Amino acid sequence: MRGVSSEGLKARWARAALGLVFAVGLAVAVAAGARKPADPDVVAVRLGGDAATTRIVIDLRRAASGALDPADAAPNGLALILKGASTPGVLKGAGKGLVKSWAVADAPGGARLTLNLAQNADIARRFLLPPADGVADYRYVVDIVARGPPTMAQVALRGYVAAAAAPAQQIPPHVRKIIVLDPGHGGKDSGAVGASSFEKNVTLAEALAVKARLERTGRYQVVMTRQSDVFIPLEQRVQIARQAGADLFLSLHADSGSDPTIHGASVYTLSERGQQRVGYVLGRNEWFLQQAVESDDHAVGQILLDLTQRTTRNRSASFAQGLIERVGDRAALLPRSQRDAGYFVLLAPDVPAALLEMGFITNPTDEARLNDPNQRGALADKIAQAIDAYFTSRTRLAER
Repeated sequence: MRGVSSEGLKARWARAALGLVFAVGLAVAVAAGARKPADPDVVAVRLGGDAATTRIVIDLRRAASGALDPADAAPNGLALILKGASTPGVLKGAGKGLVKSWAVADAPGGARLTLNLAQNADIARRFLLPPADGVADYRYVVDIVARGPPTMAQVALRGYVAAAAAPAQQIPPHVRKIIVLDPGHGGKDSGAVGASSFEKNVTLAEALAVKARLERTGRYQVVMTRQSDVFIPLEQRVQIARQAGADLFLSLHADSGSDPTIHGASVYTLSERGQQRVGYVLGRNEWFLQQAVESDDHAVGQILLDLTQRTTRNRSASFAQGLIERVGDRAALLPRSQRDAGYFVLLAPDVPAALLEMGFITNPTDEARLNDPNQRGALADKIAQAIDAYFTSRTRLAER
C-alpha cells in the first residue's frame, strides 16, 4: 500500500467493512423474504361415530392444549380453541353423527374449531394423544354425546360404570368376562425403587383398586396373579391367565429411569419379535399341536397358531389404544405412549394382553400420584372405563 497514509488506509478498511455488513444484511433480508412460512399446525380433521356418540379428531404437527371458547353461545354449536395452533386457512366440511358441519380457522389465541350440531349434545371428554407407532402426528380428540338418557356406549364413555351396572345376580357367572390383573413384581422382586416406595407395592395397590371397580359392575370375574406381597414367576403369570380362560390380561407396572425429570405413562403390547417366543408358554396338549397331529401336517397347526396370534395381537392393540386414551385423562403420557415389546407376560397366543407402565416411580410427581389413594382410584376408574369400552366395541362387532 505504498503511497497511502495510515489514515487513508483506515478509511478504506472502514468503507470495505461497511460494505460487507451491508451485503450480509441484504443477503439475510433476501433469504428471510424467500423463506417459506412455518407449516401450519392443523393437518386434518376426521369424524366418526353415530347419533349417540361422535368423535372428532384433529391431527396436529405439534402438541396443543384445548379450551372451550366462551364466546360461542349458540345453542346448537360448540367451539374449542387449540391454544397457539395455526391453520393453513379456513378448513371446513360436512359432519357425521351429532355434527352437522365443522370448521377450523385461525382466531385470537390459536386455531378455533366450530361444530354445528345436528341436535343438542355435550362434550363428554377431550384429550391429546402423542405420536405412536405408525402415527406421526399428535391427535386432539373430542368426544361428544347426545343429551338425554345415556345409551350403553355413552355409559362406557362417560364412566357411569357403577350407576348403570346391572346387578351381579342378573349376569350369571359363566357369562361374565374374565379379567386377569397382574400386579408387577412382588416378594423378593421389589421392581423399581422410588424415593419412598417400591414398584411392587404401588402395582398391587392399583390392581386391587381396579379389581374393586370391575367387580362393582357385576359384569366381570376378576382373577389376580397375586393378591399379596409374594413372588410369582413370569411363566406362572401367563399360565394363570390361560388356565382361567381369560378374555383380557392386564399387567400393571411403574417405570424407572436415571433422569428424574422423565415422567409419563405408556402401554405395551406384544411385538412381532415377541410372537416368535410364544413356544415358551405352550404346553404339549395345546389345541394347535393337537390339530397338527390329527392332520399329520405340522404346517396346519402353525397356520392355526399364526391366525390366533394375529387376532390376539389386533385385539390387544385395540385395547391398548383405548387404554392410552383414558389413562391420558388422569396422567401425563410419554411422547410415544403406545409401544410394543417382547415382554414374557404378553406371550399368551390366545389372550389379548397389555402392559401398563403407570408412570415413573423415579419421578417425584409420578411417584406422589402413584401413592395417592385418590389419584389411584381415579386411575382405576379410567382403566375400568377402557375395559368397558373394549368389550362394548367387541359386542358391537359381534352383532354386525
